[in-house]
Amino acid sequence: MTKPVRELNLADDREGRVEAMAVPHGTAAGAGKRAVLAAREIYLQFGGIKALDGVTIEIGNNELVAVIGPNGAGKSSLMNCFSGFYRPQRGTIEFDGVPVNGKSVHQIARAGLARTFQGTHIFSGMTVIENIMIGRHMHMRSSILDAFVHFGRSRNEEFAQREVVEEIIELLEMESIRHRPVGTLGYGQRKRVDLGRALAQDPKILLMDEPMAGMNTEEKEDLARFILDVREARGIPVVLVEHDMGVVMDLADRVVVLDFGRKIAEGTPAEVQRDPAVLKAYLGEGAR
Repeated sequence: MTKPVRELNLADDREGRVEAMAVPHGTAAGAGKRAVLAAREIYLQFGGIKALDGVTIEIGNNELVAVIGPNGAGKSSLMNCFSGFYRPQRGTIEFDGVPVNGKSVHQIARAGLARTFQGTHIFSGMTVIENIMIGRHMHMRSSILDAFVHFGRSRNEEFAQREVVEEIIELLEMESIRHRPVGTLGYGQRKRVDLGRALAQDPKILLMDEPMAGMNTEEKEDLARFILDVREARGIPVVLVEHDMGVVMDLADRVVVLDFGRKIAEGTPAEVQRDPAVLKAYLGEGAR
């Protein structure tokens, strides 16, 4: 049975005990191990607006880190900096020990960073398996001529890539819908396809920007379970931006809190939900 997603009152510490859904809470990156993804003193400004103001964050191996904060806190801006959509004016970003400042989106993706978005950026007229196969594109080596002839090397390569895709479909329990056009699926299933396409890249780290947005409780429970399954099966770190505090407190090893572009708190879910600065950011000046 899947544990239901709980609503969380940040003002209620419940003796500081927040029960994890499956895995024990980890520790912050840097305890003797190199971070998989690290941003140090990141400054991002649009005109007179500071989207990120000196943010430092590290993601360790096999760690699930949630980034939370009120609307406009800078969460999506941080994700865009990680993936190369935005280029900060100051600060450094390292992926797997290599600086990626100034690298293009496709170069960072090829290095092993995959991302899902708030919406479902998938091809509605294509089937589930075809959408996930798109995620394997960077691993294919056949030429345009090979693909046109679709014989020998091209055909064998497609068979090999389809085996990888079928494993993802099995992991995400999409066997019954593999040949259905994505446009005919429910919202929760489309989000699952989006996750499957990201996994098809064979990422070293997965960024998920508000994956639960627009979902009902049952869909959130399913996706939360699949995120845990992905961690167990693939052993890759996950960075999760999410507004549902029940999901965050159940899934995350560590929580980073942003407010007005600055990091105001970081720690385990139990520590963060009792932090006075977090309570103030979410509940206002009168929070206790």
